[in-house]
Amino acid sequence: MRKIVAATLVVGVALASTAVRAEDFVVGLSWNAMDNQLPVKWQEYLLSEAKAQGEAAGINFKWVINVADADPARQAANIEDLINQGVNLIIARAEDDAAIGASIRAADQAGIPFITFDRPSSTAKPTAHVGGDSYDQGKTTAEAFVELLKANGVKGECIELQGSLTDVNAMNRSKAWHEVTDASGVVKTLVSVPTEWNPELFRSGTVNAFRANPQANCMFLGSDFALPAVQSALEGAGKWAPRGEANHVWIATQDVFPEAVAAIQSKYIDLGTTYDAYAHSKEAIRVAIRVAKGEGVDCPDNICLAKGRLATQENIGTLENLWSRAE
Repeated sequence: MRKIVAATLVVGVALASTAVRAEDFVVGLSWNAMDNQLPVKWQEYLLSEAKAQGEAAGINFKWVINVADADPARQAANIEDLINQGVNLIIARAEDDAAIGASIRAADQAGIPFITFDRPSSTAKPTAHVGGDSYDQGKTTAEAFVELLKANGVKGECIELQGSLTDVNAMNRSKAWHEVTDASGVVKTLVSVPTEWNPELFRSGTVNAFRANPQANCMFLGSDFALPAVQSALEGAGKWAPRGEANHVWIATQDVFPEAVAAIQSKYIDLGTTYDAYAHSKEAIRVAIRVAKGEGVDCPDNICLAKGRLATQENIGTLENLWSRAE
């Protein structure tokens, strides 16, 4: 067997003593990278849910975990090693949605089920895909934002900062935002700015959009991971202020990263819908148990999407299992 290209961690999720011995089920977990707290929390929740759900289902999950350090070739080699080890199931977050197809086909040839996690494959159909419902994320946020502005007597003239135009999650969020707000009579989107998920484009896009539209009083962010860049631009324009102050810009966002948690708590961001690491992990283990039992995937087209939760200034401190909030 070839040497594993990235560090591999073998984890056993032990069960409490029971009358009937639980069945061992080995999962190979392939991360594209562990470069921020989101995959760290995904992994924490996957292991804890495997213990809780596995115990109830009579399955003893064991894990072989590797990380590709954002290298598609390394991830392919890591998954090949998982196949060679004869794991019972592979769960992978792809670095490259096209390249992961070759690994899915290789696992299929070896008779190993494959779940893509968070990022779907564009070139091969896995056993199942588990991720976030990005359309519902945008819809939930837009509907709540419309009601919030209406309740405060505000006619919203918004700047939208989109993600990458080639990212299906970014486009789903934007689509939902427009479907809700364009028909609302409350929110008008003045300009939609693509950012390619580049923080510098978040900053410059905000600066340029407010220069061209000085009457703008609200924003929709395709993700708040780049909030510091947006904050910098708004501070430069004299528009970074908490709700209640005259120069407050009403802000609706997506994902609720740690920076956004703090900004919601301090009333600079008004609301957002979570990219819910806990819900994603819980659903992945539910699907893994069905695979382990040979029951088949019970989601439409084998795509299992977990919805996010609306985070507001009122509930941000009490949402359970919110990965991005310091406990």
